[in-house]
Amino acid sequence: MAKGSRSTKKETEAELRREFLAAVSKLWPVAGGSLSLRKSSCMRERCGACESGRGHPRYGLWGRSGTERFSLYVAEELVPELEQALLNGQALQQLVREMGVRYTQVRRSERNEQPGKRRQSSSRRKKSLW
Repeated sequence: MAKGSRSTKKETEAELRREFLAAVSKLWPVAGGSLSLRKSSCMRERCGACESGRGHPRYGLWGRSGTERFSLYVAEELVPELEQALLNGQALQQLVREMGVRYTQVRRSERNEQPGKRRQSSSRRKKSLW
């Protein structure tokens, strides 16, 4: 079901799963983090690039893996591909958030439609520990 569309047909868990897998298959390559351009000086004496102030451009991928931070050198010819991978990573995160909401709605709808399942009144529900 497209974002923002209203349909009279109820979505099923299987349909949602197929839609998610089809969308994920289009999001390759994928990466997380950020890409930055750094210009640094070198150790050579009388380097033209350093003396002119241009410096030596380097790209780096920065991010986190669990609790650890990382940085990786990225060759200039890989930058366009990595930029697309980062965009795909952002799209994947958005897709996961959207699918989480829709999955919850589908499961809640299925649960409410089960015969013999009676909802407890608010005074009889167990209190949450959180």
